[in-house]
Amino acid sequence: MKAEGRKGVIVNVSSQVSKTAVPLHAAYCASKAGLDMLTQSSALELGPFGIRCCSVAPTVVMTDMGRANWSGEAGKPMLNAIPLGKFAEVEDVTNVVLFLLSEQAQMLTGLSVPIDGGFLACKTL
Repeated sequence: MKAEGRKGVIVNVSSQVSKTAVPLHAAYCASKAGLDMLTQSSALELGPFGIRCCSVAPTVVMTDMGRANWSGEAGKPMLNAIPLGKFAEVEDVTNVVLFLLSEQAQMLTGLSVPIDGGFLACKTL
C-alpha cells in the first residue's frame, strides 16, 4: 500500500491474552502482546500515508480447533471467567474486522479491540 501510494487498513488478529497472562500460555501471551505493539507501531509509522492499523483480540473462538481444545471440562475455567458465558463464534470476530475495515471506523488506528464477552473487564481466571 505504502509503496503504491494507496490508503488502506491492516487488521491483525491478536488475542485477549495479549492483555493479561493466563496459566501455561507464556509464549502465546508474549507473542500476541508483541503483535499488539506491532499494530501500534505500524499505526504510528503508516498513519501519515493514510494506512490505518488495528487488531482484534478475541477470546476462544469456536473454530474446529477451538471446539477440540476448549469444549467440555477443559474449557470450563475459561468459560466461567467470561461474563457473557460463552466463547466467540467466527462471526463475532469477522463482524468486528469488517467494521474496522469500513469507512465508519476511519478515525480508528493503533488500537486492539477485545472480543471477549467481558473477560478482560473482570478477569478472574
